[in-house]
Amino acid sequence: MTSAPARVLLIDDDVGIRFGVRDYLEARGFVVDEADDCHSAERVFRSHTPDLAVLDFALPDGDALTLLPALKAIDSSAALVVLTGHGSIDLAVRAMLAGAEQFLTKPIDMPALDVILRRLLEQQRNRKVRLAERCLNDRRGTSPFIGTSQAIRALEQQASRVLGAASPILIHGETGSGKGVLANWLHANGPRGDESFVDLNCAGLTREFLETELFGHAKGAFTGAASVKSGLFEVAHRGTLFLDEIADMPADVQPRLLKVLEDKRFRRLGETAERSVDVNLIAASAQPLASLVATGRFRSDLYFRLDSLPLELPALRDRREDIVPLARHLLTRLAAEGRRAGVILSDEACLALERHHWPGNVRELRNCLERALLLGDGAVLSPCDLRLTPAPGHRPGPSADADEHGLTLAELERRHVLRTVAAEGGQVEAAANRLGIPRSTLYQKLKQYRANSR
Repeated sequence: MTSAPARVLLIDDDVGIRFGVRDYLEARGFVVDEADDCHSAERVFRSHTPDLAVLDFALPDGDALTLLPALKAIDSSAALVVLTGHGSIDLAVRAMLAGAEQFLTKPIDMPALDVILRRLLEQQRNRKVRLAERCLNDRRGTSPFIGTSQAIRALEQQASRVLGAASPILIHGETGSGKGVLANWLHANGPRGDESFVDLNCAGLTREFLETELFGHAKGAFTGAASVKSGLFEVAHRGTLFLDEIADMPADVQPRLLKVLEDKRFRRLGETAERSVDVNLIAASAQPLASLVATGRFRSDLYFRLDSLPLELPALRDRREDIVPLARHLLTRLAAEGRRAGVILSDEACLALERHHWPGNVRELRNCLERALLLGDGAVLSPCDLRLTPAPGHRPGPSADADEHGLTLAELERRHVLRTVAAEGGQVEAAANRLGIPRSTLYQKLKQYRANSR
């Protein structure tokens, strides 16, 4: 699937000019709508959400100086080009102040118009991308598929298959498992990767706030609406909208979301005219939506619309072989962000990480490592630096004894020693007493293990 072609609204009362410009632009891949006066221009502009508008300065019921602010009030992101048969510097300045990006004189040079429109589209897209990327810089540097476990490899294959799909994608996963990272990967590697990625966490938002965030509002739509606000659906037009924790979306908002998914149209609060939008939706939930449907807390029709392409993010404790590679990757990332560089994990720390329950998943792992870098001062992180504490009521992960059959005596000893040190929180003296060996002997063994692992 490719992104929809750019849409142009052509506003001119001269039928011949409209025909010539429309024929030229359509031959070059644009979708063209038409209007012949200010009134019809506002109506078509609201309902079709064009990316650009090309308007004659003089129209039967007004001129560009009054129409430009009206169009900008409807959609401030649309690029507006004014045409006139009687150009002057003063007129051009007034049109620019009223909201025009370009001011051209007739007769129209069609190739020049084509170049200008494409340049404006590129500028428009760059503005949207910059706006959407303000909160994404941290997330984009992390791959959602770090590790070698069967679960993460299966997820990578499934995610690759749904790239570019026209249907919504629903990501299931525990809190902190990386749903936002996966959503951003799906966007960046899909056909809309050059467009905006906009995200919103629905948890804890009131119906009123969520509606105005998603759909925007007109000036005066409610008390405090002092100006026009574009909703996130408009900001994400041609790109991707990611709704995290969609299970918390108020019941009153769910029908409006379903309508956008079905019809690709919506209304701003306080407006009666509908707007069209082209958005790829990715939703995520830490709660099982199917059970919420069964209890009446989530609409079944919206659930079935969202669940057409489900992806399941495994919990970190269910892919323990990925924990150490992921931790080393996160240490590299943290170093690049200004934390201490060159810090590595000791063998004992690796064992402690693998044995921890990780109720907060990847987010908890990152916070753990960041805390260790901030509070520690050594070049090698020990279990003490990690400050891992068991979650209340959780049972330890499965013993490693099950896969130790066939190992050499030296390797069995190494694993037993390291597990004992990890169980004692990195306290060498306590671990030596538990193992029944002198502390100096344990120090020597740990030094040998560390040298062999490099």
